[in-house]
Amino acid sequence: MFWFGDYTIILLLPVLALAFYAQYLVKSNYNKFKNYNNGSGLSGAEIARLILQKNGLHHIAVKPVEGTLSDHYDPRSKVVHLSEDIYYGHSVSAASIAAHEVGHALQHASKYVPLSLRSGIFPVANFGSKAALPLFLAGFIFQTGFLMDLGIWLFFGALLFHLVTLPVELNASRRAIKQLRNGQLVESGTELVGSKKVLRAAALTYVASTLMALVQFLRLIILRGARE
Repeated sequence: MFWFGDYTIILLLPVLALAFYAQYLVKSNYNKFKNYNNGSGLSGAEIARLILQKNGLHHIAVKPVEGTLSDHYDPRSKVVHLSEDIYYGHSVSAASIAAHEVGHALQHASKYVPLSLRSGIFPVANFGSKAALPLFLAGFIFQTGFLMDLGIWLFFGALLFHLVTLPVELNASRRAIKQLRNGQLVESGTELVGSKKVLRAAALTYVASTLMALVQFLRLIILRGARE
């Protein structure tokens, strides 16, 4: 949401810089450790299945999906979706990302509370992220307080989703590192350090998106006050 005379855009600049830096780190670390074969010699799909089996989650499937870094776990269908580079790859990056997505399956199986909260918030947050800014902008232009307030509340739902997502992703990465280390799926030293770098870079993107949502929320409140 940008328009002339909106000085609150200044608040976004450091967060935008962080977001670009996080994306750079993700691509840089992913590409670097994509060239390092993991010590287990297993593909991302094999590592995912092995971790699932060791944790008694035989009913969860692992399937390839198109795209780059499009990996995700679907709790409804109980499927770990891995992009083809990760599914078929034998690199440290493939092992790390596959283990991270399985980390979400482990969260689901253990009824990890933040994951349940995120699933519950998602419908409202999804609607709010699409409708909040148009409603607020309409209220701002036509000086309709109700529309601005409605936009703020809807965006608050989206902000909550980001706030809950952050611990979910960090916890999934911690679970991934534990499974990789204990299962000796990556060798200690360079491979383990590489796994941590890949996952920390990914986590930074969630930190950046959460801060972006928080700053946007503060902007809406400031602009709302300016219309009083």
